[in-house]
Amino acid sequence: MLAAFWERNGAARDVLQLAEMPDPVPAAGEVLVRVAASGVNPSDVKSRALRAPAFPRIIPHSDGAGVITAVGAGVDASRIGSRVWIWNGQWQRAHGTAAQLIALPAEQAVPLPDGTSFEAGACLGIPALTALHGLLTDGGIAGQAVLVHGGAGAVGHYAIQFARLLGARRIITTVSSAAKADVARAAGADVVLNYREDDVAKRIRAIEPAGVERILEVDAAGNAPTNAAAIAHGGMIAAYGSNKPEVPLAFMPHIARGIGWRFYIVYALTAAERARAVGTLQAWMASGLVRHAVAETLPLARIADAHELVEQGRVTGNVVLTL
Repeated sequence: MLAAFWERNGAARDVLQLAEMPDPVPAAGEVLVRVAASGVNPSDVKSRALRAPAFPRIIPHSDGAGVITAVGAGVDASRIGSRVWIWNGQWQRAHGTAAQLIALPAEQAVPLPDGTSFEAGACLGIPALTALHGLLTDGGIAGQAVLVHGGAGAVGHYAIQFARLLGARRIITTVSSAAKADVARAAGADVVLNYREDDVAKRIRAIEPAGVERILEVDAAGNAPTNAAAIAHGGMIAAYGSNKPEVPLAFMPHIARGIGWRFYIVYALTAAERARAVGTLQAWMASGLVRHAVAETLPLARIADAHELVEQGRVTGNVVLTL
């Protein structure tokens, strides 16, 4: 099989390589997937650039979609030929989806609903499930006002849609440009604020005097003061990202108003949390209720270009490699 890989940290063009490798063989409880599309996420880029490799050679990317071509012992052979999407393909493993084939536990290959493309399927494992868990956790958001930071991003675009489907009363989002504002509105946001121009907390309090009950947070450190000012009494901040390793919290405003934080990483959801998110997402996709934002599709040979697009923030939406 043809695969992309890296063996040391560095710039995409310096360390990413392509080579023919032996085809993997599914072990007991595993399936072998012929990968049609591989999703490129910020975590993939950061791992390649910054995190010392845990294995001698890493085939990157955790998200992907394709067709099951073989199964290991204990897996129903009827799954062969099934279209699937993949989660945690390279999480704590050396072999991710940036290859023509991947063998992984059967439960990590989820049936891809009819009408959903492989390219869209490669956007689900991290962006879609991150957005959905952050809205489902801690009682959900039905009837609540929700703030989604970064509403034109890969996670934010899904989160706006999901907040509507989960019964949010009002969806407010932040963006950095007029073009991104259009993307967020098209996804279903009620109010779009430009964080480079607006006093976000002040604007939110004018719209929602009591504050928003749920915030979905992409930069916990950078937005901490805004969140403390914008959230309602007893509200929950669900944070999946931060641009700094430490998050400054003003203790008194938080304790006085009973503000909660839910820090989470989509790779480490419990089995019950994963099942809830996957089941909800599958039902919506089967009904045609989910729109996907594939910003750029490139062949595997251009993996360095794909990584640069993601780390430089030059696209609005998901970057996908086709195999």
